[in-house]
Amino acid sequence: MITVSLCMIVKNEEDVLERCLASAAPLADEIIIVDTGSTDATKEIAAKYTAKVFDYPWQNDFAAYDCFIVGASTWFDGELPTYWDELLPELRTMKLKGKKVAIFGLGDQIRYPENFADGIGLLAEVFEGDEATLVGFTSSEGYTFEHSKALRGEQWCGLVVDLDNQSEQAEKKIKAWCQQVKKEFA
Repeated sequence: MITVSLCMIVKNEEDVLERCLASAAPLADEIIIVDTGSTDATKEIAAKYTAKVFDYPWQNDFAAYDCFIVGASTWFDGELPTYWDELLPELRTMKLKGKKVAIFGLGDQIRYPENFADGIGLLAEVFEGDEATLVGFTSSEGYTFEHSKALRGEQWCGLVVDLDNQSEQAEKKIKAWCQQVKKEFA
């Protein structure tokens, strides 16, 4: 049996962490939170879901890792959430050739069919530009939309979850994707 650990590096995420952990907790066998210096209630929220909350000052060195799992929702008309504004310039300067990256994200295919899950595609473009290897591709079958930057051929370049319109499928898709990514990271 494959064990799924949810490991998150966080800082000042009190606005979104509760919803994230509430939805992910039933899917994970364990949750590990590494806080890099929050000054809000992030650690208190995390402690409701796990005793494994650790302080670790950010070292400013993404390149020290071999594998990444990154995620984002798609905001407004196909934009990344603003918290990525701080990280993207750094990511664009890194040497990520040979690093493996799995991307997941949220989108709403009914309200935003013209840019469904574009956030995933925007992240993928950055990592592809840095010569990282994308893993965790999934089928686009079963979704109804007009356009998406997250498509690579007929596949998503990661896991796309539409909680607004297909919430009943989310748990199965997330579990399958976690198992797939674990194998591809090996």
